[in-house]
Amino acid sequence: MKNKLVLLFLGCAVLGYAQKKSTKSTVKIKPKSEFVAELMSKMTLDEKLGQLNLPTSGDITTGQANSSNVAKNIAEGRVGGLFNIKSVQKIKEVQKIAVEKSRLKIPLLFGMDVIHGYETTFPIPLGLSCTWDMALIERSAQIAAKEASADGINWTFSPMVDVSRDPRWGRVSEGSGEDPYLGSQIAKAMVNGYQQHDLSKNNSILACVKHFALYGAPEGGRDYNTVDMSHIRMFNDYFPPYKAAVDAGVGSVMASFNEIDGIPATGNKWLMTDVLRKQWGFKGFVVTDFTGIPEMIEHGMGDLQAVSALSLNAGVEMDMVGEGFLTTLKKSLDEKKVTIETIDNAVKLILEAKYDLGLFQDPYKYCDEKRAKTEIFTADSRKEARQIAAQSLVLLKNQNQLLPLKKSGTIGLIGPLADAKENMPGTWSVATKMENAVSLLAGIKEVAGAGTKVLYAKGSNLDYDETFETNATMFGKTLHRDARSKEELLAEALKVAQQSDVIVAALGESAEMSGESSSRTNLEIPQAQKDLLNALLKTGKPVVLVLFDGRPLVITDEEKTVPAILNAWFAGTEAGYAIADVLFGDVNPSGKLTSTFPRSVGQLPIYYAHKNTGRPLSNSEGKFEKFRSNYIDERNEPLFPFGFGLSYTTFDYSNLKISSDKMNFSGKLKVTVDVTNTGNFDGKETVQLYIRDLVGSVTRPVRELKGFQKITLKKGEKQTVTFDITVEDLKFYNSDLQFVAEPGQFDIFVGGNSTADKKVSFELTK
Repeated sequence: MKNKLVLLFLGCAVLGYAQKKSTKSTVKIKPKSEFVAELMSKMTLDEKLGQLNLPTSGDITTGQANSSNVAKNIAEGRVGGLFNIKSVQKIKEVQKIAVEKSRLKIPLLFGMDVIHGYETTFPIPLGLSCTWDMALIERSAQIAAKEASADGINWTFSPMVDVSRDPRWGRVSEGSGEDPYLGSQIAKAMVNGYQQHDLSKNNSILACVKHFALYGAPEGGRDYNTVDMSHIRMFNDYFPPYKAAVDAGVGSVMASFNEIDGIPATGNKWLMTDVLRKQWGFKGFVVTDFTGIPEMIEHGMGDLQAVSALSLNAGVEMDMVGEGFLTTLKKSLDEKKVTIETIDNAVKLILEAKYDLGLFQDPYKYCDEKRAKTEIFTADSRKEARQIAAQSLVLLKNQNQLLPLKKSGTIGLIGPLADAKENMPGTWSVATKMENAVSLLAGIKEVAGAGTKVLYAKGSNLDYDETFETNATMFGKTLHRDARSKEELLAEALKVAQQSDVIVAALGESAEMSGESSSRTNLEIPQAQKDLLNALLKTGKPVVLVLFDGRPLVITDEEKTVPAILNAWFAGTEAGYAIADVLFGDVNPSGKLTSTFPRSVGQLPIYYAHKNTGRPLSNSEGKFEKFRSNYIDERNEPLFPFGFGLSYTTFDYSNLKISSDKMNFSGKLKVTVDVTNTGNFDGKETVQLYIRDLVGSVTRPVRELKGFQKITLKKGEKQTVTFDITVEDLKFYNSDLQFVAEPGQFDIFVGGNSTADKKVSFELTK
């Protein structure tokens, strides 16, 4: 009789599951549309508005959930989800309030910024993108979802897919670089890794693609700043990764802070309804970024009531922290500034997401304490993180094959980033336990083994300016500033250098020099570290620069003077081991840049897929020409181009062929190229294919990435790589925003980076 009553209770959409149980319920519920409709028929207006409210966890701590400020709102049905609360124990306590004390017992969503791993932390997303390996990237998201879900989290505010071509913007570290095609492939991989095509699994979580839209193109590279661009550029260059995430079935979308066409994205109906839903067919819900709704007041869009109504009517369903929906929509409804139909649609979308996650069947689905003890920061996950991190490193220079290092002799490890485990996980690593990260010093000692002597000196602080260092080492990512004078620090470093056979200089940015609200106008290594590096070079000892950064830096001086440069990004909890694996040749570096490195900050924004001008530079030596598109004081080309990355071996490209010099709209071309490992090491190479549309109804980029394959070749081995070209690879948005391909001539370039010069051509015919 009791079971029949429970089933009847569920059938009425009033959630009478066994609230005290933490194991998965076997009770089956009605199909989603019917279930949600019946539940909504029971909801008051206040309860509906509560589902649209996403506050932070506030002052909730273990054992005090019932007395927290947010608990009262949860019990009253005025909260739809929480974020920034961590651990099964805390989340279970809070979920219990929702499903036992609120009238309709609707479970909560629990979100967190799981950006590049949970406690097992992978390279920052910019670093991950440099693997050019979609399987590895998807696997990193899958492991992150496994760990987060084991700790009670069911929703991540990731992936961030903002295309950015200006590294002054600090959040370039969170994205996948400058290219819409590569960014689209990564967006799909991340969504599939988090959601695993099945949100009913207890180890998959709801993904949230962000920041919609154009957040990576702020004026001056300054965070939260104005974005202004044409629609044709939006659709061709900046929209594709967002659309790819939607096509992959992403469950939620986060609005960006910037304005678009003079209207902030959070209140932009053209963006959220016309593009996202009507054109792209998005079926999930949209959440604001942190205080995105009240921030529209400062934009000049009206008071809290006005901007809340604007946001809801635009197509935003959930209000993160602002509480404008919760406190003003009832009045706006009375004043006919919003409709109940719009409110109901927002509520429906959020309830459907909870249904898809299986929370109505088992609100404690993600609260298995056994999983929390056995599936987080495991040896297997750390092993994979180490392997993935090693693939993300980019070898920028290796004069006279200085690398790999020998596991013998004496190595002098010098620099403020050498013994800095707290910085290895990088920015936006909110769940990471910094004490578990591996420093470069620890990694080199472990990998080099007992036969190698490793000496260490800090050499300098991050910067001469203590205030700057404080601002650049927030959130527990200290570099333990040394109180000694710069002369004392340098003297110690030079003493170590004199005793060493080779110097490894660990320099660059601290973790929080990039990331949110970490825009920079000077992209060089801080002067204190430049002075240290120059002093080390003067010793005459061979120097390897291990460069830590969250963005492309201006290292023009270093490229001229340092014999070997390994760009390490911030490689995660296993960074020290992964970097050492590459330095000693246990792993041959194969990372390729996904963001152009400029020669100077004055070149920004800089990217490979630029348009030509009517007066292009006519020489390839970078010589200044009057009345041409160039600088009087700098070359046009970057220091390191998109797609660039060296290996300890060398690769030769030959025999580039195309199956035909003509293709019609229903046809297909095959492009083949032979790639040979001509060096002395086994290695991996990312073979890249670029296309140029020579004549169009609108101007077209000088080349665009349209294919890539990462292959493994043993030394001396040759492999024929094949690419298929169809009309879909030739389409673009024209001036009428129609997605079309146009007949005409096309050039195809294949090689190891975006400057590839091996070319074949064909004509697209009707």
